[in-house]
Amino acid sequence: MTKTFAAQVNQLPDDPKLRAALEYLCRASNSLYNSTVYLARQLYFKAGKFSNGRWLSSQMKCNAHMKALYTSAAQQTCISVGEAFKGYRELLKLWRSGGLAEKPKPPNYRRSGGMFQISYPKRWLKLTDGQVKVPMGRACKVWFGLPEIFLPFPSNLDWTEVKELQIVPRAGYFDAVWICAGKPVDPVALDPEKSMAIDHGVDNWLTCVDSEGHSLIVDGKHLKSLNQGYNKRVATIKEGKEQAFWCKLLDRLTGKRNRQMRDAVNKATRAVINHCLKHGIGTVVFGWNQGQKNGANMGRKTNQNFVQIPTAKLKNRIAQLCEAHGIVFIEQEESYTSQASALDLDVIPVYGEKPEGWKASGRRIRRGTYRSAAGVELNADCNGAYNIGRKAKVTGMQCTPARGVLTSPRRLRIWDLPGASILTQKCCNPSGESPSRDSRGVVNPG
Repeated sequence: MTKTFAAQVNQLPDDPKLRAALEYLCRASNSLYNSTVYLARQLYFKAGKFSNGRWLSSQMKCNAHMKALYTSAAQQTCISVGEAFKGYRELLKLWRSGGLAEKPKPPNYRRSGGMFQISYPKRWLKLTDGQVKVPMGRACKVWFGLPEIFLPFPSNLDWTEVKELQIVPRAGYFDAVWICAGKPVDPVALDPEKSMAIDHGVDNWLTCVDSEGHSLIVDGKHLKSLNQGYNKRVATIKEGKEQAFWCKLLDRLTGKRNRQMRDAVNKATRAVINHCLKHGIGTVVFGWNQGQKNGANMGRKTNQNFVQIPTAKLKNRIAQLCEAHGIVFIEQEESYTSQASALDLDVIPVYGEKPEGWKASGRRIRRGTYRSAAGVELNADCNGAYNIGRKAKVTGMQCTPARGVLTSPRRLRIWDLPGASILTQKCCNPSGESPSRDSRGVVNPG
């Protein structure tokens, strides 16, 4: 299994020739991707067959866009199309077995004239004096005078573990993403009988309650503030202009906002996983309603925060790290968990199957506060999180919880935690924007 490891952010000088060459290659990669998708779709629609990436690559060898790229990079673009159709085939199997509510659609074309990533397997890269030589292909040598480029290798990575380099176009700049072999995870004694339930929200991004008598809240107020600030700046810049208006300033703002969101996802995930490892928790239950953001109607402002904050990415990242550490991850439908009383062990119905006359023992009396049948005031999100664990029928959450677990959660502000997530190395930034840094001077790539 391969993973994207952390890499230090090193901003290269704004070289117009390099930027032009990378834009040319990424646009050629995008066109090659679309051409390969056309071939794969026709094969599926007319013959009902799925093709792999190697076969697609062999069929596209005379394509003009493929000749514009370095051969191995062009092959990787075709292979990515094959992987997309492989995923579509697996989704079809899942849908036919009843595991998906809606029939999946085959991979579609990317936007014409856009840019797609270019990938280089390690065998075509060469490390010399801390610089990695990246071949650019014959077209770049002829048109731009750049037969190869040199990227500084991150000091916190081991060259022997590198498997692939991806140059990914972002909003106004390019990222160099180093794909490395997954390091073996140090074994930790985990008990699957110990469990943690997670309820997600906006101000309280994640509310976690475990069977060992601990509760914590990953604060989401700062993340919401960053998102609101971004939307306000965008609205100010686009005021009086057409809806499709875009500029370099919006590129810079969007790139920074995306990095901040990615940084928040990784830090919140690490906080949850570290808590599980510390207390030997072997089961994580995440409350989630499929399609909950589709047609959300909670008011204009709340909709904006709820829909734009990347909670789905956070859930997937938690599931990924749970798998890496051997923690069982359960995605649980969470209807009625906020209404039921955890202290009173109310029966929690399934959505669409609520018994006639069902009524919760307690009720929410104000924002963030829930009152049980005995008049005990609880943290409403902790009450919901514990009910998610009860609804999933995990061991350790079928009895009445200690009152303190639901009344006094510990609050974590992820940007105040020690350490920082360094995700990608910025290899070309035409905007000239400096990477954001926190109070300790650590780069925050998002």
